[in-house]
Amino acid sequence: MGTDTIITRSSLTRTRNKLRSGTVTLGFIGGSITEDGRSAHNWPEPVTRWFAETFPRTRIVVENAAIGATGSDLALFRAERDLIERHCDLIFVEFAVNDYLTASEPRMRAREGLLRKLLADGRSELVLVYTYSQRMYEAMSRKEVPDSIAEFEQLAGHYGISSVWAGRHAWEEVVKGRMTWDEWLPDGLHPTHRGSLSYGQCVIALLERELTAAPQAAALHAAPLHAASLHAASPDADTDADASNPPVRALPQALNPHHWERTELVPFEEVQLEGPWTIRRAVALMPRVDRLLSTSAIGATLSFSFSGRGLVLVFDFGKKSAEFVYRLDGGEAVAVSRDRPDWCKDGGWLRPYWIADELPEGRHHIELEVVHGNREDCRGTDFHLGIIGILK
Repeated sequence: MGTDTIITRSSLTRTRNKLRSGTVTLGFIGGSITEDGRSAHNWPEPVTRWFAETFPRTRIVVENAAIGATGSDLALFRAERDLIERHCDLIFVEFAVNDYLTASEPRMRAREGLLRKLLADGRSELVLVYTYSQRMYEAMSRKEVPDSIAEFEQLAGHYGISSVWAGRHAWEEVVKGRMTWDEWLPDGLHPTHRGSLSYGQCVIALLERELTAAPQAAALHAAPLHAASLHAASPDADTDADASNPPVRALPQALNPHHWERTELVPFEEVQLEGPWTIRRAVALMPRVDRLLSTSAIGATLSFSFSGRGLVLVFDFGKKSAEFVYRLDGGEAVAVSRDRPDWCKDGGWLRPYWIADELPEGRHHIELEVVHGNREDCRGTDFHLGIIGILK
């Protein structure tokens, strides 16, 4: 494995101490490449098995919060429930692929907000994992770092977070003839068992270096992804001078002052409804949200007020989903018309829709009406709202 696939910026001291204590909780968040699907072959699986094999006297708890076709922006509103409240000790973050088509400014605001949120209480250590999609091909074939990864590296260097370019490791395995392209990812995105094992082995290489090798030797192995493009290892990386937990350090000043760390959710009970609405448990339909605010009636309306600079609505979305028209603060009506890709099913895609992200300070009000949408690819009028998120 090329040493340019791993950058060590933190010695994972807290994780080592938790392993010694007898229990460690691993957290994973990302897209379909990371989620814990029925096939159970994505890269977190070999990583988890490595922990169980290497530390047989330690209880390994796994909290896989990854969801396919979602990015850092949605992760912001799930981080507390799915990772922080579950007391994760080591969290692997994988969003370089799913954030790829998001514009640089909003994705950097979302990513920095997510990392700050996860680091805020000092309990969790993080590792950034970069996988691969075919959109990265041109940059990587020129031995360049794709923008989505390079931007993540800016944050990793600033916050002292170790990173693993697993996609680069798999690419090199193909180049060396150890793995064929179709053994890696025949659809250009989702790895097979062999491809996932390649990703996992790259992550395991970092873990072996930091959790089982001599701590004083760990720093000698650190190497940049691309010397001309990326930050070097952080001079403030933790050391393992003793077995006690190091003191919690205050987070550095944010790179982007407009980052999205502060968020809150609007309870459905605070929403005013007109028409046939229901609030129902979503475990069978959408396991990553507790409840859905639902209707299938064209003309049904909802409204609520909030304080914040941004508003996002997160839906159980698919080809049977209704569209909607909304007015924000009494302004002009905005008719929403979302695309429905071929891979999109009738429902089950947890999809955010951003109403606004740069509102003036103060109180705001939104009114929304359910409509069919009059689209050829819209086969129903299901309106399933899972999250009402506010940026503070």
